[in-house]
Amino acid sequence: MNGKLVAGFIVLAAIVAGVGVYYTQEYAYYRPVVFTADNAIKLTSLNSDTAEPIAVSDLQAIDAASSPLRFRACFTTELDQATLLKTYKTYDKAVPLYAPSWFDCFDAKKIDDALTSGEAVAFLAQANIAPDIDRVIAVFRTGEAYAWHQVNPNAQE
Repeated sequence: MNGKLVAGFIVLAAIVAGVGVYYTQEYAYYRPVVFTADNAIKLTSLNSDTAEPIAVSDLQAIDAASSPLRFRACFTTELDQATLLKTYKTYDKAVPLYAPSWFDCFDAKKIDDALTSGEAVAFLAQANIAPDIDRVIAVFRTGEAYAWHQVNPNAQE
């Protein structure tokens, strides 16, 4: 009888720990981002190498203080890809990171597929937004756009 009690306690402790880990990864640290003039959505100019604000609408974004890689945003822009390509730096090794399941506007697989097929183009929003972390924006032909943070490819070498 004692062995069953000990085994039951171990199983219960594992379940509680699993639920706790799941909650912290999916919900605990994320907060909505409030954008101001200082932290607007920006793209890096080809000419000046500085990040310039762009006009966006329908902006939804989340971030977490626990990691610089947790930023995700969904929005639309009226700027077309041709104009963006002439004006702003592209980003060669864009790899969208998965968002929490409840932030359903951000679909990393859809974005990655669009980048691979050429339906979307990745741009450098801001280099080194945190040490060795870049903000990347993928813009679709329709104007829908998605932003995330990823490790700078140069930092990985």
